[in-house]
Amino acid sequence: MSNQDLLLGNIRKHLPKNSSLIEEIASVLHISYDASHRRVSCKSKFSIEETVKLCQHYSISMDNIFKGDSNKVIAEKTKEIRSLEDLALYFKQSAQNLKPYASNSKMYYSSKDIPLFYTIGGTLLSKFKLYVWLNLLVGTENQENFEKFTLDQSLLEYSSQLQSVYENAEVHEIWNDTTINSTLQQILYFFESGLLSHSNAVLLYEDLKKLLQKAEEKSSKNSTGYHLYYNELLILNNNVLMSSPEKKSLFIPYTMLGYFITEDESTCRNASEYFIHQIKNSKSLNLSGTRDRKIFFGRGHQKIDFYLQKINKLDFEI
Repeated sequence: MSNQDLLLGNIRKHLPKNSSLIEEIASVLHISYDASHRRVSCKSKFSIEETVKLCQHYSISMDNIFKGDSNKVIAEKTKEIRSLEDLALYFKQSAQNLKPYASNSKMYYSSKDIPLFYTIGGTLLSKFKLYVWLNLLVGTENQENFEKFTLDQSLLEYSSQLQSVYENAEVHEIWNDTTINSTLQQILYFFESGLLSHSNAVLLYEDLKKLLQKAEEKSSKNSTGYHLYYNELLILNNNVLMSSPEKKSLFIPYTMLGYFITEDESTCRNASEYFIHQIKNSKSLNLSGTRDRKIFFGRGHQKIDFYLQKINKLDFEI
């Protein structure tokens, strides 16, 4: 089957049974009925521009049409971040990527770090994470103090859209004992560098405590919309799989915030099977008793207390 036949077959799946494929394509491409008929009958070929336009209009993954070799996958990538404006565009693009999963969807998250969705919003911790990402991704010789850092309103707007998808999805998160480590160390690093005040460092650690408390409360309710698992065997990788009855998307990190995104059916199916396998080898904190939850989250609170003592000691010595 030719690539054109594959594309036409995919488009047919998106159309009502009684609709005319020729009329649909003529409408989308703004061409005549006869020109559309020639393309549907494969007497003439779609141009590259027409193919891209059709795939975008019908939300068809080009992976399935052009990959050819089953061992090769075509992937989109997120916006490269080199400025505060780029970060806003990154959140905008991320919101658009998750828009098809606004309802009736599942999310699987291999949480090497605290999931992004916990650290977006109006808290001091969410502002600090944005500050950290910009410093680590952009980098400047003369870094400004955290206290002077201001947020663009568009960041809050797009991050709230991401938060909405997270809150409406059936979430399956896998954590381990190192999931909070990078955030703990980031707060300490910027405090020791003189870029974060002692008072704000304390407040950030307190925000992190509240985050753990919220996760513990949610898992204790054992709701169908939130499932938290503890895995002590694997090194997690921040992979995210989004799944709905219509499609699946796999997000694979390649930098701190940068992701490759693929909708390749075989890849997403394999990722789904792997997530399910990880979950089987994890302890459900929803189904565990209070004791097991208290032990897991207690270790996290102990780590935060250790870092609090550390910055208090450093502040006293200064």
